[in-house]
Amino acid sequence: MQLDNLIQRFQEKDRAAFETLYNMYADNLCGAINIILKDPERSQELCQDVFVKIWTKSDQYDTSKGRFFTWILNIARNTAIDELRSKSHKNQKKNLSVETLVGIHENSEDLNDKVDTIGLMSLLKGLKDKCILLIDLLYFKGYTQKEAAEHLKTPVGTIKTRIRSCISEIRKNMA
Repeated sequence: MQLDNLIQRFQEKDRAAFETLYNMYADNLCGAINIILKDPERSQELCQDVFVKIWTKSDQYDTSKGRFFTWILNIARNTAIDELRSKSHKNQKKNLSVETLVGIHENSEDLNDKVDTIGLMSLLKGLKDKCILLIDLLYFKGYTQKEAAEHLKTPVGTIKTRIRSCISEIRKNMA
């Protein structure tokens, strides 16, 4: 079956065409979402949401503006970015801490599980508690600098200066 014909049937709300397109593209879209979120379970859920969106917005696809896959990939990407920026996602990440990530790293026997955390402990050695707290809030829990400032009851300018200093210390630890 030709892709153009399949897409046309999909736009006419043909469920068989939808199922065929789903089977063709679901793995790719879920993978693209997971690259952004780094959460396989949530990525699968969002992938389902993306297919609901493309089903309801199928009439908005215009072949003259680009390929179908590019269109649905952009919808998937935008959905993942919206999720990343959402308060619920940030609140979920607030439950993780530097110690938890370091603990996961130290207790993991599979090198593939360690890829994102290899060397984390050595980079944090010698840092002041304020630095570790800031790094935890900004990079592991997803706080913005403004949110971190509010949480720590500290001016935003101070947060910015401290994080620059902390990153400088981490760079020294890397050398």
